[in-house]
Amino acid sequence: MKNMNMKLNTIALIIAIAFSVWSSSCTAARVSHWRKLKAAASATSFNVLDYGAKGDGHADDTKAFEDAWAAACKVEGSTMVVPSGSVFLVKPISFSGPNCEPNIVFQLDGKIIAPTSSEAWGSGTLQWLEFSKLNTITIRGKGVIDGQGSVWWNNDSPTYNPTEVMLESNGRLPSTKPTALRFYGSDGVTVTGITIQNSQQTHLKFDSCTNVQVSGISVSSPGDSPNTDGIHLQNSQNVVIYSSTLACGDDCVSIQTGCSDIYVHNVNCGPGHGISIGSLGRENTKACVRNVTVRDVTIQNTLTGVRIKTWQGGSGSVQNIMFSNVQVSGVQTPISIDQYYCDGGRCRNESSAVAVSGIHYVNVKGTYTKEPIYFACSDNLPCSGITLDTIQLESAQETKNSNVPFCWEAYGELKTTTVPPVECLQRGNPSKEGGINSNIDSC
Repeated sequence: MKNMNMKLNTIALIIAIAFSVWSSSCTAARVSHWRKLKAAASATSFNVLDYGAKGDGHADDTKAFEDAWAAACKVEGSTMVVPSGSVFLVKPISFSGPNCEPNIVFQLDGKIIAPTSSEAWGSGTLQWLEFSKLNTITIRGKGVIDGQGSVWWNNDSPTYNPTEVMLESNGRLPSTKPTALRFYGSDGVTVTGITIQNSQQTHLKFDSCTNVQVSGISVSSPGDSPNTDGIHLQNSQNVVIYSSTLACGDDCVSIQTGCSDIYVHNVNCGPGHGISIGSLGRENTKACVRNVTVRDVTIQNTLTGVRIKTWQGGSGSVQNIMFSNVQVSGVQTPISIDQYYCDGGRCRNESSAVAVSGIHYVNVKGTYTKEPIYFACSDNLPCSGITLDTIQLESAQETKNSNVPFCWEAYGELKTTTVPPVECLQRGNPSKEGGINSNIDSC
């Protein structure tokens, strides 16, 4: 019996030793695996602080951003980190390809501020932060891009001379104002979560980009800040903008020539100039915009609600546009098509125009302060295919305005009764429809 107990104790000891060795081995394996994962993450994560950024809001961190990008650019699926809790002063910079690997993430959780001294801007530049010729690039996070634009906006004061520039403590700022954040020639662009504020001019621009998604962002600048568009699209296709708040001094969303398959929804706009297609056709240029949907948006305290604006003398077309479920409040003119757009100065009367056709308004409701509907269309190329369905617009004034909708050479159909009645819209198609079709075909 005693020998039996000794054997059992020996077996138990062996099992305990084996378990201890196995457990230690597993722990070591887990530690090794964790270290490998950490090393792998470290190999694909590039924090600007590790490249010499100070993040104190005063030191010039441009080189650190350039170096971190140069490293991230070489690694597919890499992440460039701008950490929270720091403020980074960055001069004009381009994060560019086309030789960068795809699927790069720019993780913005800190704050990037633009310089206000003249030395940083030289003779002028068209953009401050640029991402160029990239394949699948994402900017995400809870961080802020601050253009510190107030030192530029005063250039547009009534006494401003465009041949000169504004006096600033360190000299003179150039008259060319930069866009805060621009994407150029890139495919698969995502911008989500960030805030862009106080841009020198346009806040966010996409030029010659495809497959773009913008969501959950905030744009913020005063309503009287000049030319500070929220989001500007140009020569870009397959763009979705949603779940964002845009407050600025110009168009909340500006859709320019070369854009198609644009979808804007669940956006809050105001203050600003509303959501616009155009201006198009300036200086006798050809402009083509098609397949745009704007729906489930709220627009308040803006110059216009949903607008199409073209210059006389242009060519090309705007076609297949849908504005639906638009709630307006205190908007000067909620619905507008203006083919006589003229931004400052005197504009000549010209016979050619950008053709406007297939424009649909569904469920546009709320209050206006100037006029409910304004359709000023070309004598030679009238607007065609306008439809109005469930329109209910009332004056916001305590004493109700007597303003009635304005139409000139506007053709289409009332799908339902409207408030106010739109008696000026001509039924059917214009007799000059051949010229409209010719312009559409040219696009």
